[in-house]
Amino acid sequence: MFVALCITLFYIIFVWFVFFKAQWLKFNIAWGIVSFWVGAHLLLIFLVALRFFQPMSIDSHVVRSTIQIVPRLTQPTLLSEVLVTPNQPVKKGEPLYKFDDTIFSQQLALAQAQLAAAEQNAKVLEQDVIAASEAVVRANAQLNYAKTQQKRYETLVPQGGARQEELDRWNERVIEDTATVHESEANLAKAKLGQGSQIDGVNTGVAEARAQLAEAQYFMDNTTIYAPADGMIVSQQAKPGLVVGEIRLGSIASFVLDEDPYILASYRQQNLKFVEPGQPVEVALDLYPGEILNGEVEAVWWATRQGQYLPSGRLPNFVLPKAPGHIAVQIKVDVPEGHTFPAGGHAAVAIYTGKGQSFEFLRRINMRLYSFANFIRPLNI
Repeated sequence: MFVALCITLFYIIFVWFVFFKAQWLKFNIAWGIVSFWVGAHLLLIFLVALRFFQPMSIDSHVVRSTIQIVPRLTQPTLLSEVLVTPNQPVKKGEPLYKFDDTIFSQQLALAQAQLAAAEQNAKVLEQDVIAASEAVVRANAQLNYAKTQQKRYETLVPQGGARQEELDRWNERVIEDTATVHESEANLAKAKLGQGSQIDGVNTGVAEARAQLAEAQYFMDNTTIYAPADGMIVSQQAKPGLVVGEIRLGSIASFVLDEDPYILASYRQQNLKFVEPGQPVEVALDLYPGEILNGEVEAVWWATRQGQYLPSGRLPNFVLPKAPGHIAVQIKVDVPEGHTFPAGGHAAVAIYTGKGQSFEFLRRINMRLYSFANFIRPLNI
């Protein structure tokens, strides 16, 4: 900076001495144009230094995250109550909208009844296993008795102690009881399969009923929409009577969050040669003329739309843009207590890279002139 000032001062003294003090040359229009042209190029030292070491952008806006409010309901439902007014600050968890819950409350009651029935059925399956086990024991006892009688009559008949008809009857009885045992064992296996149909130790029927109950409870809970974070609804378009649900493709409102606002400033690419995260920043927000807010570089977004191509069968078509591509810089600002930081608010931003510090005072003057000029801009008199 000192060298640039010395060169400029020397040039001014040189011009004064040559044309006015020593009068070696006669000052005229031609020499005036030449002198001005050379002097203007000397002033480029200041312009180049400021653009690289203290870049400034007036294309800067406040950005706040927004959440699209989309009802999560299974069928068309009427909006019954709007519980929030536009620009009203709300805290996380406060209710925003309430929908008609008639159908969803009935579905919840039905799911509760189905769960109770499933749990009762699981108990019935346990008793079925017990009854089937007892039936197997009883069938085996009858079969054993029939076999004992069969052996007894097989001894008595040859000796004339019993008739052949009795032996035939017990032979048939053994066959019948054997079939009964097989049937009882099959029924026991079937009962055990029904009881053993489980997921993580829970009967599948009960698990299915619990899942249906949880789903019904979920949609019942979603008949009231709550604030996802601290913030506000800016443009309130939803009114009672609005139909929402599965046929609606878009959101009914945009929720603007209070947390983590930042400024996104656009810079020409060549001005960001020395810009890095953590460097100090001055912000002149148009909403507060005459004030300078402090901040720092949070990130440089090293990507632009010109660098994005979607998959297709067409080759890229390179067209020379009207203006060089700009790069966005994310700025974190220290907002004083009581100040509003509106989404979309316009500002001027200057970044101080730490290089060429002797030029910083010029950019600081520039920023303050911009800020104080906001008192009278625009001049719509």
